[in-house]
Amino acid sequence: MDVRRARERYRGGDPAAGIETRHAFSFGPHYDPDNLRFGAVIACNEERLAPGAGFDEHPHSHTEIVTWVVEGELTHQDSTGRETVVRPGDVQRLSAASGVRHVERNAGDRPLTFLQMWLAPLEPGGDPSYEVVRGMADSTPYALPEAGAMLHVRRLTAGERTAVPDAAYVYAHVVRGAVRLDGEELGPGDAARLTDAKDVEAAAVSPAAELLLWEMRGA
Repeated sequence: MDVRRARERYRGGDPAAGIETRHAFSFGPHYDPDNLRFGAVIACNEERLAPGAGFDEHPHSHTEIVTWVVEGELTHQDSTGRETVVRPGDVQRLSAASGVRHVERNAGDRPLTFLQMWLAPLEPGGDPSYEVVRGMADSTPYALPEAGAMLHVRRLTAGERTAVPDAAYVYAHVVRGAVRLDGEELGPGDAARLTDAKDVEAAAVSPAAELLLWEMRGA
């Protein structure tokens, strides 16, 4: 298990424009050849947008983009014609496939924090697609077959335990609260990368915790 602390993330964004970004993987000018990906995950960005701030239209291709809102509301528009508002508890997926353009903005009057996770597809190309699942219930898995991955959302109360999937790769990210994972205590923004996970458990050590677990198959 490889633990990566929130404070170790690469700082990015444009603070003067109300955009603060924390990158968990090599990204843009923060090039690290030893931190390019883990399993299918190639990016896990924590984005903080002030009211009115956002990312103007920009392109993506050959990437599965999954977004989880921590607080606030995210307004999404893309070149497939979708315009939606994503809130805490919703899962948003944009399959860029052969190419898509999108805009992401905080159109509300409160600060916005969200996680955006990029996964490499098993096969390039295809047609872009988009989906929002509203109000993901605890323990409900979200399948991402295009990347050979499954997202598990766990919300735990103090002392509650959850099994970590037995898988070739597991990427665990603590959204809020604190959990103990295989002897390590992880707080908000901390992540762990587990290889060949087997019989591993996570337990909440705070009154409430929210944990995202990416279960991924091997090559």
